[in-house]
Amino acid sequence: MKIFLDTAQLESIKKWAFIIDGVTTNPTHLSKEGGDPSKVVHQICTLLDGKDVSVEITEIEPEKVYKQAKKITAIADNVVVKIPCCPIYFEVIQQLLSESVRINVTLLFSLIQGLIMCKFDVAYISPFVGRLEDIDCPGIELVQDLRTMIDQYNFDTQILAASLRSVHHFHQAVVAGADAITVPVDIFEKSLEHPLTKIGMQIFLEDWKKLDIDQFP
Repeated sequence: MKIFLDTAQLESIKKWAFIIDGVTTNPTHLSKEGGDPSKVVHQICTLLDGKDVSVEITEIEPEKVYKQAKKITAIADNVVVKIPCCPIYFEVIQQLLSESVRINVTLLFSLIQGLIMCKFDVAYISPFVGRLEDIDCPGIELVQDLRTMIDQYNFDTQILAASLRSVHHFHQAVVAGADAITVPVDIFEKSLEHPLTKIGMQIFLEDWKKLDIDQFP
């Protein structure tokens, strides 16, 4: 399973680059970093040395989306272009795929949307778990349904579980069989900790001190 950080923070990406499999960005992340977003994306791509970096389009009109996507993918070889799962972009997505542009279809909320994108053979589909739960829909069930569908029909598209807002979401996405997940830095770091690990370490340390040994081994 791939683990992506959902951020454009260079320091956080650098800190965890030895563990993570890539990064997902969006216009909000890049706006928080300031400066030239193209340069920020290039820095991230260089830092991750070939690992996937998803970068979202900001244009609305399909023709402009196509042109922008081509420019985004030219930033680095490991860029994956994020395009919302909206019917007005379907022909654009097909055209880009025919030109070997790797695409992460984002803002995906239904099994049927996922089916169409899998038939297109996009690289990733990103079901938004948290946003579905915001409207009282079981977000993780969509990930499970997508997994069943992809396995049943032998599609190559990977499920990238997104909008994960807790360590529990992270856990659920792993169990649901997502190919990849993307999480904010704070949730990723929190997921690495466990109170019982710290308690166990303290117990072992206190017991070891009872031997009163200066050096070991």
